[in-house]
Amino acid sequence: MTAEIASAPERKSAARPLRTDADVASAFEDLMSTFAAFREENDRRLDDLERRGAADVLTVEKLDRIDRALEEQKRLTDDLALKAARPRLGDPRDRGEARPSEHKRAFDAYVRGGVEMNLKRLEEKALSVGSGQDGGYLVPAELEREITRRLSDISPIRAIAGNRQVSASVYNKPFSATGPAAGWVAETGARPETSSPVLQLLAFPTMELYAMPSATGALLDDAAVDIDRWIAEEVEQVFAEQEGIAFVTGDGINKPKGFLAYAKVANASWSWNNLGYLTTGVSGAFPATNPSDKLVDLVYALRAGYRQNATWVMSRRTQAEIRKLKDSQGSYLWQPPASPGAQATLMNFPVAESESMPAIAADSYSIAFGDFRRGYLVVDRVGVRVLRDPYSAKPYVLFYTTKRVGGGIQDFDAIKLLKFGTV
Repeated sequence: MTAEIASAPERKSAARPLRTDADVASAFEDLMSTFAAFREENDRRLDDLERRGAADVLTVEKLDRIDRALEEQKRLTDDLALKAARPRLGDPRDRGEARPSEHKRAFDAYVRGGVEMNLKRLEEKALSVGSGQDGGYLVPAELEREITRRLSDISPIRAIAGNRQVSASVYNKPFSATGPAAGWVAETGARPETSSPVLQLLAFPTMELYAMPSATGALLDDAAVDIDRWIAEEVEQVFAEQEGIAFVTGDGINKPKGFLAYAKVANASWSWNNLGYLTTGVSGAFPATNPSDKLVDLVYALRAGYRQNATWVMSRRTQAEIRKLKDSQGSYLWQPPASPGAQATLMNFPVAESESMPAIAADSYSIAFGDFRRGYLVVDRVGVRVLRDPYSAKPYVLFYTTKRVGGGIQDFDAIKLLKFGTV
């Protein structure tokens, strides 16, 4: 490990300018003005297509530049809003917070100086099997909540999916694919016995996810640094990136199973254990005529009960293509977020941007739409562990941090896909 990489945590802990509400508001105003410029330039491109059958090359290039700037402005606004909502690093007493728990104080002593005695006593008292040799110590509940909260803020699928915390390594969920039978009868008519619902058992095993941030002795000796929140900041991004990939495309081997890894069938012949999809009718593209109709079809392929809380999921590049589309009244289908930190909308449904979704290509499933809270389940095994390692990368101290996460589809009727192909 190089000194530059290993010393990153110490640089991160240094004083830095605070993000104020004025910063967020200014970035949001820039986003809205950039979107206005984008609409103006795209209208010019569409006029050229109608009048001459082809768009001006300079207009297309300018539109692409504005589109990239729009993406950057949106990302900046989201980052500023997220950072403004985070608590500052520092002594909790300086922020007027309650006295830390006994577990938190013991964990702080372990992280800073390697003092294990108090943690061992607490975990023996709680009948925990955790130990430094067995894979680390359980972090305090405050830190576990902080890590989970941060992941929910920045992991796109976790933020919209259902969530369950379990204490076992596998979560088994019985599910009725058919539902109970019912029927209408006359007041004095016979009541024939109805068939029993068919129960299926869905299994969601949890897999180990790890990160290994490093710190210098100077950082650990600094009493003003809140170690819990420092660890949460260090692991949040790498955990979120790995989860984001697994929840979309994971194969289920040593990782959660992503929703795109399940079998897919044409929605007209949909059946349980499959995800239904519609096609654009054109390989690797939207149709040239009325392309927005395909998005409308996808919305109404979802049953009304799921449609109420539905979300679009797509990559940034796919979103850039859809941003240019209008409805039959000439209004843009894509709209920027209504406030800093909010999501953009497409046809009044929120858009979750996931870079793990495939870009538009031949036969790609580049757009998903559905009620992910009912359709996809994220399973967190209770307990995040940290193992302190002061030996492997001296003079830096490594913190091997692990959590167990699973995921998979729990309702195959709640998510629909758009396939950029013909069949």
